[in-house]
Amino acid sequence: MLGAILRNVGRNYLDLSLRTGAGLRVRVYERPGVWMEPALLDALRADLNAVATQCLPDEQLDYGVFDPASDALNRSIVTVVSDDTGRPIAINALALMELDIQPEAVEVLHLGLVMVVPDQRQQKLSWVLYGLTCFLIFVRRQMRPVWITSVTQVPAVVGMVDQMFTGVWPSPLSQPHSLSHMMIARAVMADHRHVFGVADAAGFDADRFVITDAYTGGSDALAKTWDVAAKHREDAYNAFCAAHLDYTRGDDLLQVGQMDMAAMRTYLSREVPRGAILRILGAATMVALSRVILPVTYWADSAKAWGILRPSGWWK
Repeated sequence: MLGAILRNVGRNYLDLSLRTGAGLRVRVYERPGVWMEPALLDALRADLNAVATQCLPDEQLDYGVFDPASDALNRSIVTVVSDDTGRPIAINALALMELDIQPEAVEVLHLGLVMVVPDQRQQKLSWVLYGLTCFLIFVRRQMRPVWITSVTQVPAVVGMVDQMFTGVWPSPLSQPHSLSHMMIARAVMADHRHVFGVADAAGFDADRFVITDAYTGGSDALAKTWDVAAKHREDAYNAFCAAHLDYTRGDDLLQVGQMDMAAMRTYLSREVPRGAILRILGAATMVALSRVILPVTYWADSAKAWGILRPSGWWK
């Protein structure tokens, strides 16, 4: 653990590796395009494409982290799950979006695209691919609430997001949305459609947070029919999606919620397998310590500026 802490000290971005049990290893990279060496960045892209190719053998994704001309890896948090042979079996790429919302800008985590190779889908990795990175970023942000968004037409995902995070809207179980939900949704649709492969021509129903004709901007291969879309174990979510989304046209639901203390407790108590709890808490402790060590290091170095503090004699 100490080595991983020291590896993150002096770095502005998270680089974390941990085991989740059953021979699986998770690697989390925050903004790898900013700090990773070119050869390692190419290897990461190869892992992403290896999983995507197995999940969509007859299609090719050409947006976000799959677009070699894009700078998406500069503003993404990438999670790669590998088996005990080192073969990548699942990926997630969360997008970091800076929204220009008054009175101040807000950073939002978009849950992004999740893929699991067909022969590993029985591993039940949703707690890793959807919640783990958000949880670690929440800890890294000194446990301040973090806004999240999700765009999907899959009832199982709609329900999972609603149950894992706090104050999610829209949902069959939630109260009317707040002004913050509306401002975030409008800002995402105005400036960040490219993050989830939705073209400018796609419509947006601001009353229901439904993106109409969504599969027109690079994400075409991800469109699903109602029969194919995975259903949730609670039928309320299935009925909700069936009533609000036109699967023939290709609609998506834009969900907005938060990772906060309540969501963290829910995640640890309901989503994380008991055998992995200690590993996750250890990873969180490691992230927290790295955020303590770095400020202390800065504070002790009188030759460097830190915030409004300036080194002695800087004005000379």
